[in-house]
Amino acid sequence: MKLQPALTAHVARLRACTLCPKMHRPAVSGGAVVSRVISVGQAPGVKEPVLGRPFAWTAGRTLFGWFQRACGMSEAEFRAAIYMAAVCRCFPGKTSAGGDRVPDPGEIARCRSWLDAELALLRPALVIPIGKLAIQQFLVFDKLTDVIGEIIPVERAGHTFDIVPLPHPSGASPWHRMEPGRTLLDLALRRIVTHPAWPVPQT
Repeated sequence: MKLQPALTAHVARLRACTLCPKMHRPAVSGGAVVSRVISVGQAPGVKEPVLGRPFAWTAGRTLFGWFQRACGMSEAEFRAAIYMAAVCRCFPGKTSAGGDRVPDPGEIARCRSWLDAELALLRPALVIPIGKLAIQQFLVFDKLTDVIGEIIPVERAGHTFDIVPLPHPSGASPWHRMEPGRTLLDLALRRIVTHPAWPVPQT
């Protein structure tokens, strides 16, 4: 089986998924990027399905700014070099209070098969879970300070890889802008961009 056609077919099936009735379709994908590095976000916001890509709005500007600062990699270079996944691939909708709804356990379980298939196909050396919900898919932990800045080997979908968790780049969260979060974020970014699997951006 050739990897690129298999991944392209996988992404086409993903974008057509209708498994979760409360989710707002279409599913969002970063495209069939063959990579040894996978980023895993939480779920798209309201803008991502419209713009057709993950981290397309304010949290994305923060996230890509981190990598620009850490290694000079632009947003376009990141999107071209890293396979971008998520815990859930569709926008969950809003709560009655106006915030984004957290996916329920059934939605998370149903969407898990997409990430498991991607891990089996790509066999990454490095996975970057972004935000608490994403990190929880790989680790049991109490506080972000326990895991941000760490390199942790994990086995899932029959494959072993390193994870380096990141905090969520949401503007609503001050964690990454305050100590010790700021220092731990910088440590995590250094560990990501010096990992053997990390692609060197073109200059």
